[in-house]
Amino acid sequence: MGSAMAANLLGAGHEVHVYNRTRAKSEALAEKGANIADSLEEVAQSKVVFTMLANDAAVEDAVVGSNGLSAHLPSGSIHVSSSTISVALSERIAQNHTMRGQEYVAAPVFGRPDAAASAKLFIVASGTPGALETVSPLFNVLGQRFFHISEDPKAANLVKLTGNFLIASVIESLGEAMALAERGGIERHRLLEVLTSTLFTAPVYKTYGGLIADRHFEPGFSAPLAQKDIRLLLEAAEAMNVSLPFASVIRDRFLNLMAQGGSELDWSAIGSMAARDSGLL
Repeated sequence: MGSAMAANLLGAGHEVHVYNRTRAKSEALAEKGANIADSLEEVAQSKVVFTMLANDAAVEDAVVGSNGLSAHLPSGSIHVSSSTISVALSERIAQNHTMRGQEYVAAPVFGRPDAAASAKLFIVASGTPGALETVSPLFNVLGQRFFHISEDPKAANLVKLTGNFLIASVIESLGEAMALAERGGIERHRLLEVLTSTLFTAPVYKTYGGLIADRHFEPGFSAPLAQKDIRLLLEAAEAMNVSLPFASVIRDRFLNLMAQGGSELDWSAIGSMAARDSGLL
């Protein structure tokens, strides 16, 4: 995701410095005109720094670690975090940046890797109006629309987690419906055609319904990352005394998939669990 976003910024004519702990992963961007940085300190000299990392541990180490981004970012510069992280970590990052006179914009994205490559992401952003005014032209390069949620960065992270929960819920419910229909002698693609032509015309049903009907679960957004997001959602809910019973079901679905060797599959593979439970696989 981060590489595709950087490539789009380069394509729009922006000067881009990239840093990855594995330098070889930056070389393809260098061929497109990016400058490869050798350290976080070097990349931190930019006015705006984006981070796109896999989980809380990676973000915490890269941003607020002893030699992290915030230790080198000049006062007034802007850190934009597009990672899907916990509400609690986002709050700690915001406090850290504020203490150092730096701006922080939480800007997680909705969209699969192909959407990132084609600049069709939806960006959910929270931060000060001034910071968002500065970064909005960059958002317009990266996505088809961005939403300003709040001045409090962690609000964007909460929205992102709720969105991923709803997508996972769609995947699970589609998988259950297809298992029932198939057991009743109805072809999966025919059911999907009826559903997405009538009651459920939203892209999420068409995209994930197609993957489930095709039983094509090659990695796009891995199951462990999806399980991580549901776990972070439940942590946020517990902190606010909100009961989310179905989120617990979804979490267990991912754990079951991973226990059965599905860790390398796309998260849509939980849509096959009902068929497996029913003896169809």
